[in-house]
Amino acid sequence: FVTHASHTTRHTQKHSTMSSALRRTIRDVAARAAAQKGTNPPKIPPRGAATTFTTFSSPANEKVDAYKVGDSTNIKWHEGSVDVQTREKTMGQKGCVLWFTGLSGSGKSTVAYTLEHELFKRGNKVVTLDGDNIRHGLNSNLGFTAEDREENIRRIGEVSKLFADAGMITLVSFISPYKRDRLKVRERVGDKFLEVYMKIPLSVCEERDPKGLYKAARAGKIKGFTGIDDPYEEPENAEIEMKVAGEDGVLAPPREMAQEMVKILEQKGFLSA
Repeated sequence: FVTHASHTTRHTQKHSTMSSALRRTIRDVAARAAAQKGTNPPKIPPRGAATTFTTFSSPANEKVDAYKVGDSTNIKWHEGSVDVQTREKTMGQKGCVLWFTGLSGSGKSTVAYTLEHELFKRGNKVVTLDGDNIRHGLNSNLGFTAEDREENIRRIGEVSKLFADAGMITLVSFISPYKRDRLKVRERVGDKFLEVYMKIPLSVCEERDPKGLYKAARAGKIKGFTGIDDPYEEPENAEIEMKVAGEDGVLAPPREMAQEMVKILEQKGFLSA
């Protein structure tokens, strides 16, 4: 018991000493900051007194040099020490976003993952962001209302931009049915954005129906399903279009489509730096 009490006393004294030192440091920092601004330092209340926290802001007549984000006015962009060009030169390629859009069952993910494999074999740094996969994690709290669809695309658009800015060839496979949402991503990503339209008719997608979703939507088991009771707005000027190979609705083999896209990426200079 005596040993425990002694230990407690020493611990209390040590804590008190540390607290005093910390308070002195805070006072010193506040005093130096105030001296630079020509103002009086904020008063630090004595130990044991009730403490309140104050949010410091610039005076009304002082221009705030900050990037306004939402309702915040004190968030600034922090530039890293490795620029995009240097990163891309080291990686031997240029970052970009290939945005696969089309109806469910049009082959977006199949072709995207086939392209990923082709590029990986060449030694390129590539990643695929699939709509279903993303809804298992990052977007697991979103449904399929128009508002949630918009947020779904906004989030993945920002993620794809981060990857592209890091020099990655980024393949994004999302139905992304609304033109305005795809346009917003295009504007954010800039000239690194390539839209890939899997131009497969609804009748062909519904006949294929690999997940049985069209059948469920026709039976009323799924509401707001793109192409059935929710619209799909076709791209008008997609950089790449993949069409039905013939009148019978048979698609070209995914590897052929992927190899064609590799050629396009080479022509546009994304596979070298």
